Amino acid sequence: MNQHNQVVLSPSTLYIVPTPIGNLSDITQRALSVLQGVDLIAAEDTRHTGLLLQHFGINARLFALHDHNEQQKADSVIAKLREGSSIALVSDAGTPLINDPGYHLVRRCQEEGIRVIPLPGACAAITALSAAGLPSDRFCYEGFLPAKTKARCDTLRAILQEPRTMIFYESTHRLLDSLQDMVTVLGAERYVVLARELTKTWENIRGAPVGELLAWVLEDEVRRKGEMVLIVEGHKAEEDELPAEALRTLALLQRELPLKKAAALAAEIHDVKKNALYRYALEQQEGAE
Repeated sequence: MNQHNQVVLSPSTLYIVPTPIGNLSDITQRALSVLQGVDLIAAEDTRHTGLLLQHFGINARLFALHDHNEQQKADSVIAKLREGSSIALVSDAGTPLINDPGYHLVRRCQEEGIRVIPLPGACAAITALSAAGLPSDRFCYEGFLPAKTKARCDTLRAILQEPRTMIFYESTHRLLDSLQDMVTVLGAERYVVLARELTKTWENIRGAPVGELLAWVLEDEVRRKGEMVLIVEGHKAEEDELPAEALRTLALLQRELPLKKAAALAAEIHDVKKNALYRYALEQQEGAE
């Protein structure tokens, strides 16, 4: 047999094993072999993972490792690994650690020289990005937006001028609020793709200016149900547009310094034209009068 098709498990090793995000056929043969062969499986929800293993006829010893017990359990997991156990880490769906538990355990393993082997596999963020029709050469994953309106808007303002494509996860009950805040902060014309129920029966991928996307979602309650990924187009800067960070620095410096000095320092810090910052500040002052 070709050595690249063999799955040989190593002792004292933590395996990061992605599981399907919907369609069970998306699990890899290597993932099944690892889940079948390891000594223990650390699962975000043992009941959920138990059903997955049952579907594939895998008998395994499970224990719970989730957000609320991960740091407390890390010592015992490390001890088992040091004793020679092979352990698979799985989340409820997709790739562990991507908005799921596992970071603290993996960090401990890396710090203590315990081998960590990641398996490739399902990830909702990358699956959605591949079908979004937005630039994918540079992108950033932002997880879930904050639940509270002010914090959510503050987060959106912070990435207002982010040029990369942005990936967010969103929940059913917060989708409308998040889309509305995107309209308010990013502008109704910012292009956003809603990828819903990926790999499942009712999969739907819809892209439009966010104002239109919000109206489309409001037309049918079904369009706001299920597992959601939002792909947001990066900011397209105008040639003479001043960076948001430069304007923020200018505003802070103006509190303590004369306008010309504040503009000169902000321009030097952010490598922008001093005159442009100075003109902007004058316009702001005239508008406030």
